[in-house]
Amino acid sequence: MGDATSTIVQNLLILGGTTGATALCARLAELQIPGTISFAGRVQRPVRQPLPRRVGGFGGVDGLATYLRDHRITHMVDATHPFAAQMSRHAVAACAQAGVPLIALTRPAWMPAPGDQWTRVPDIAGAVAALARPPARVMLAVGRMHLAEFAPNPQHDYLLRLVDPPEVPPPFPRHHIIVDRGPFTIAGDRALMQAHGIEMVVSKNAGGAGAVAKITAARELGLPVIMIDRPALPARTEVYDVEAVLEWLGDREAPQF
Repeated sequence: MGDATSTIVQNLLILGGTTGATALCARLAELQIPGTISFAGRVQRPVRQPLPRRVGGFGGVDGLATYLRDHRITHMVDATHPFAAQMSRHAVAACAQAGVPLIALTRPAWMPAPGDQWTRVPDIAGAVAALARPPARVMLAVGRMHLAEFAPNPQHDYLLRLVDPPEVPPPFPRHHIIVDRGPFTIAGDRALMQAHGIEMVVSKNAGGAGAVAKITAARELGLPVIMIDRPALPARTEVYDVEAVLEWLGDREAPQF
């Protein structure tokens, strides 16, 4: 097995936006492995990182492949959210085009446990369809980018917990917005749901520990959950922890530019 701190010159590009990306950047800085973390720019206040950062898109697959070559990127780590499907697909294609090794630092999907009342749907449209029902108090945990897609169901009273305030008012006559950033606790989410009389939760299957509190709280309160499955992605190497990324780095030769 190789050593990520060996004499091989490395220059990483990390596609960030998750707690996993933050943890990886901390370890890379500690090991003095150079790299840049890239954010899509959808969050107004990204978490501070110990590595240089860039914000914004690359201009599609070709633009990302050009960036990899121009900046002599030796390895890419896709540590985006499991639902950032377009960016992940672009990463696979661009790395293949530029000859840059790629690994995904992701998190296992949640699996239903005894007591869960899940209705699994394939995508956001499926969740919208599942909400075509009599009025209820709904915790809608899908992020601000998707709120407009739920406009066909204005009959519900929505609880929205967002990292940033929405740029435009949500398309719901009755809603309550909480601006907060995880990780959250089971006790806190249970109390939140009880305070707002929540009767149903809608969630993406983000996986990991940072956002699972609402799923556990819903189970404890006997609430149904509409669970949105993850999007299908091209085949790629995936790991679930930072040390596995470092091990992979030690076993991969850097491309020749």
